[in-house]
Amino acid sequence: MDTNVQSFAVANLRRRPVVVETGGFVAGFDPGTTSPYVNYATPLPGAEPTRQDVAALIGAFRTRRLKPRLEFAPDAAPAVEAALRTAGFSTEAVHEYLVCTPETLTMPRNDGADAILVESPCSDEDYAAVDAALSEAFSGEFEPSSEGAARLRRTQENGGAVRFVRAPDGGCAGGATCSPPAVGTAELAGVGTRPAFRGRGVAAAVTAALTEAMFARRARSVWLEYSGEGSRRVYERIGYRPRGTRRYMSLEAAACKTS
Repeated sequence: MDTNVQSFAVANLRRRPVVVETGGFVAGFDPGTTSPYVNYATPLPGAEPTRQDVAALIGAFRTRRLKPRLEFAPDAAPAVEAALRTAGFSTEAVHEYLVCTPETLTMPRNDGADAILVESPCSDEDYAAVDAALSEAFSGEFEPSSEGAARLRRTQENGGAVRFVRAPDGGCAGGATCSPPAVGTAELAGVGTRPAFRGRGVAAAVTAALTEAMFARRARSVWLEYSGEGSRRVYERIGYRPRGTRRYMSLEAAACKTS
């Protein structure tokens, strides 16, 4: 499964507005943001980069004044981590990922007076509300913006999906996104619920709805990363199971100048 997830990472980055492929790496850039979580690279499965390959990759980030950063499944490219460390890269985090298939998907019970209505955004106001809710849910890791709302709309319009639960005030209580499927799988990301609405089943409802939507589009699996044991339990109840890890590595400015 690591190779499948890594092949997806490559295909997904190739969808970015600007793509640079060099020395066994694919880097995807979005000129609308400097976020390192949008602008990053990943290796091709089985890549064995040389020192020159890594230097060329660093150069692709330097010319755009961006932090060199990669996300990848290490088991799918075992030689990459050592090559990056030699160039000064360090590990930001290692996250376990979970995978759901049509056979394991278990839709949460959602009926009666407490039924949760999951919606697809239809208007600019809906996309802006989802962007703002996710910003709040992730404690301001990113600021809500028109560019963020536009990225959500592009996800929905380009074969992926955005789902949310509407708050009583007409805004968004919580939501999530899923990429368009590639190589038979899709990544579900950004599951977030505003603090005032947590503990009500919002995350489970939007995750299940997105997963079901991807299976309807013939994806053979959907995968995601989780942020804590509480969220892991939510995903496991829906049918997600552990399959592997993904490593995040970056090159800080001081190391970049001397590499």
